[in-house]
Amino acid sequence: MRETDLYAPVKAFLEAQGYTVKGEIGGVDVMALRADEPPVMVELKRAFSLALVYQGIARQSVSDAVYLAVPEDGARTRRSRVGLCRRLGLGYVTVRLRDGHVTVHCDPGPFVPRRNGRRAGRLLREFARLEGDPNVGGGTRRGLVTAYRQDALSCARHLGVAGPSRGAEVARATGVAQATRLMADDHYGWFSRVARGVYDLTEAGRAAAGQGASL
Repeated sequence: MRETDLYAPVKAFLEAQGYTVKGEIGGVDVMALRADEPPVMVELKRAFSLALVYQGIARQSVSDAVYLAVPEDGARTRRSRVGLCRRLGLGYVTVRLRDGHVTVHCDPGPFVPRRNGRRAGRLLREFARLEGDPNVGGGTRRGLVTAYRQDALSCARHLGVAGPSRGAEVARATGVAQATRLMADDHYGWFSRVARGVYDLTEAGRAAAGQGASL
């Protein structure tokens, strides 16, 4: 397959919409004009690539109506490509080579991201709860210190000194409002319930409390 195999189907698709279409105008693979509208530009490639994206971005200095065209692709890969094109203000087109069918998956236009307020709130709460700056940016998630882990460590330290305690007592002493729930969930295997509402440390918990803030 050659890039030129995409030209005829794209040309026919645009002409059916009333455009006058010509190929290889000043390095642009496909250029189409209709009345006084801004020119439509289409860059053709045998496969989606970063080079194709760069070409499309370069054409945006001339026109807002820029499309990237490639042979028909799978739905899974197409989803990510369409998302990228939308973010960059580019259109995305695929061509089914066996019959020349052209599908426009997205048109050029300004991108307005959808804000995830719930996730933003979680990030802000985690930032506020985390004491100090215990993690190095860019590291792996293995051994990551979270606010939850710091809270668990505070509870473990208290039990290490005070011995078996009620959840409410641990909450008051450490300032961890959810101390009872945290110890009951026992995410790290540090706590054991010795009586109703009363918790003590496991061997793993004693080791964790002894290692301190490095956890």
